[in-house]
Amino acid sequence: MMQERGKMSRRVVVTGMGAITPIGLNVNEFFANIKAGKVGFGPITHFDASEYKCRLASEVKDFNPQDYMDFKAAKRMELFSQYAVAAAGEALADAGLDMEAEDPYRVGVSVASGIGALQALEREHKRLIEKGPGRVGPLFIPLMISNMASGNISIHFGCKGKNINVVTACASGNNSIGEALRTIQYGDADVMLAGGTESSVTPLGIAGFTALTALSTSDDINRCSIPFDKERSGFVMGEGSAVVVLEELEHARKRGAHIYAEVVGYGCTSDAYHITSPAEDGVSTARAMELAIGDAGLKPTDITYINAHGTATHHNDLFETRAIKRAFGDHAQNIRINSTKSMIGHLLGAAGAIEFVTCVKELCEGYIHKTAGYQVPDEECDLNYCPTAINEEFTYALSNSFGFGGHNAVLIIKKFSDN
Repeated sequence: MMQERGKMSRRVVVTGMGAITPIGLNVNEFFANIKAGKVGFGPITHFDASEYKCRLASEVKDFNPQDYMDFKAAKRMELFSQYAVAAAGEALADAGLDMEAEDPYRVGVSVASGIGALQALEREHKRLIEKGPGRVGPLFIPLMISNMASGNISIHFGCKGKNINVVTACASGNNSIGEALRTIQYGDADVMLAGGTESSVTPLGIAGFTALTALSTSDDINRCSIPFDKERSGFVMGEGSAVVVLEELEHARKRGAHIYAEVVGYGCTSDAYHITSPAEDGVSTARAMELAIGDAGLKPTDITYINAHGTATHHNDLFETRAIKRAFGDHAQNIRINSTKSMIGHLLGAAGAIEFVTCVKELCEGYIHKTAGYQVPDEECDLNYCPTAINEEFTYALSNSFGFGGHNAVLIIKKFSDN
């Protein structure tokens, strides 16, 4: 049956959430530890990092794929896909979505990975060099490629609608949720599983980002990821996944779903400037925020909270601050700004997704978490970066994500009301 298309007539709500993170293997555990100010940083255990300048990461702990899928399915997935399927399973269960009662062609997937399986690349390259081309695994390519997280979710849960993987580096999670939003608004699906996943704490991943001088080389777990702090020295590699169930409002109402929040704005731009550095003036980043605000039908003064990209690199935090000032003018001084990366590090393609979950939980609880480790103010980063947590009701959360290549993706989430 053909569906009527039209953005303005289709509101999109969040009805389920799932997460595999360095500080919790489900949403409730994750957010409880966010509120407790727990950090997920520690010595790298996935490989021997003793020869590396960077020896800390934010790894997922105690994850057993067979808690979420059978042994055969797990063997046909690399870790980033396993994380994604696990998070998607929690999100579907949380949403109470019965796939047998749904038209599977109206349920889609938009789950990103910025990199895919570096583990598989490293492993199979070693086999190629040591044992020859005939010994490379037959599943190497489908295990490695980044779209397989989204593909495996579709296969595992029987989602036959639109299935996409938006790869925009560290903006991938936001873009995947934003494109899922547009899919439902446009009438191409009623339900979308959306989010991101990543597992790149590998020798090549850590070495590559270290060579870029993007990673902190601190060995102090309380001072290694310190967004907006004057002593910031780079980000800490994180891993994990977050997946949310986005649903057309009337579809959710008809089945009596619990509604967490509404997604009301999405804006994207490109810096067209540099392959790794954000643009110094923040103009394109500001424009993405302005587009999201306009898409939501809001005024800049309606925004009182921003979950920043906040990577703890010198350039990102400085230029994001400039962009916020440009987008909001004098009102920037009234906005609460925090960085979830201060507790879990940078999850690359999954960053925007877990930060989206954080925003939804904060909206629901009237709580804004602190930017952990923030101690030394930077004269050029002079906004309110939430050195302490705040108990405060608010209506809108704006979430920023930016990626190598100049990708800017901004989402606005609203506390749900029937109005």
